[in-house]
Amino acid sequence: MSTEPRTSSPQPVTSEPQEEVQVSAAVTAKPASHDTQPPPALLEFMMKRWKPAQRKLPPKLKGWESFAARRKALSKLFPGETLVIPTGHEKVRANDTHYRFRPGTDFYYLTGNVEPDSVLVLSPKPGGGHTDILFVEPNPGRSDATFFTDRVKGELWVGPRLGVEQSRARHAVDEARGLPELKDFLEGLKAPATRPYRVLRAFSHRVDDVLPASEERERDLAQALSEMRLLKDAQEVRELQVSIDATERGFEDVIRALKKGKSEREVEGVFNLRARVEGNDVGYGTIAAAGHHACVLHWTRNDGALKKGDLLLLDAGVEGHSLYTADITRTLPISGRFTPEQRAIYELVLAAQKAAIKAVRPGNDFMEPNRVAMRVLAEGLEALGILPTKAEEALREENQFYKRYSLHNVSHMLGLDVHDCAQARQEAYKFGKLKAGMVLTVEPGLYFQLDDLTVPAKYRGIGVRIEDDVLVTQKGCRVLSGAIPREVKDVEAWMKGLWKKAKG
Repeated sequence: MSTEPRTSSPQPVTSEPQEEVQVSAAVTAKPASHDTQPPPALLEFMMKRWKPAQRKLPPKLKGWESFAARRKALSKLFPGETLVIPTGHEKVRANDTHYRFRPGTDFYYLTGNVEPDSVLVLSPKPGGGHTDILFVEPNPGRSDATFFTDRVKGELWVGPRLGVEQSRARHAVDEARGLPELKDFLEGLKAPATRPYRVLRAFSHRVDDVLPASEERERDLAQALSEMRLLKDAQEVRELQVSIDATERGFEDVIRALKKGKSEREVEGVFNLRARVEGNDVGYGTIAAAGHHACVLHWTRNDGALKKGDLLLLDAGVEGHSLYTADITRTLPISGRFTPEQRAIYELVLAAQKAAIKAVRPGNDFMEPNRVAMRVLAEGLEALGILPTKAEEALREENQFYKRYSLHNVSHMLGLDVHDCAQARQEAYKFGKLKAGMVLTVEPGLYFQLDDLTVPAKYRGIGVRIEDDVLVTQKGCRVLSGAIPREVKDVEAWMKGLWKKAKG
């Protein structure tokens, strides 16, 4: 599955001929105290002498067949029922400014559409199957004054949207309708004679406010969509590889900057630049944790200093134009070389990761890589004199003492979301079997807090995580991020080589 870059400009919209235009002063944005209302003369002037928009419909989205196949597969799971899947709305960051919009994952998975506010409806046909109906924001072009008066949706403020017919053609759906028609359509679903419906909740107030909730029915829809996404097709794997390769280049950018870098924010900024240049954005908040900050699992404040002799734990991923994201962690010596203490912990974590990756193969329990990795870590912690008991005792289900130093499991699914398929049933995911086509992370870690008196002083403040993205194959697995150095000698040589090139 592939899409055109979401940063590309939409195809030109079709508007009514200019001679039929009616001046409208409608403004959908709530006026602010500093706004100036346009006088009638300006409204009239702005509506004239625009080049007619092209009437040619845009080509189908690249990979449209995959999106259509997914809609068909979902249709078969819920015969005779109306399915409502919204993408969501822009979120307010502060006052009247918004975060950059990212479409809802399940909506995107079924459509490839990246515009906010849109809603996909699968409406049952009398003879079986469903009709795809895509509700989108209309684009009247220059035929309505909102193109320059509406700072929320007007073309001159935020750029053009495809429009109704253009969306139908581009996304290869059966029908497209304007969002103003959505409420009446949804109200009709509540009539006693209509067929049952299911809604993907908490994405659109326009939907949630109209249709009463049914927790069980809607949970089943969310589960079905998550479980569909558990297995990636060949195109999805290719898109993940694109994001992983871009992430590798982002890591190299960071290494170059480490030579003179002063703060974690520099690390974040350098990596995030690569994410915006080569992809849509970062797939999640970049973790640039230096020194003892690496002992905080999700350190995203990134406001600490980079100090020679410390480690930098960089957990980051580029989200590609197709919205598939990488999720990779490397722990780097800021000076370019590991100290003996750092090396000891790093090699223990690496040994755990290698053992876990060997356990990634079809037929194994999803949790098997975790069990293998935890045993390696526990035995290593015993050898270091850190565990208060023997490793075997610490590994007992009723004890789990090793978790004081390694809080998290080693794997989660990866795809359009960094923690993909999160609504899948546990028996299909956490307590299920690995299958060819699944993509998961393998990321053991050890974290020794500065104030942990069970840890020898020489190890306190050290945090190490090593994470790779792994595809389950028919006979085993393939490490998609395997080109990024992991061995101590390779990491040191990687850094030295990049610094030498930068100097030259």
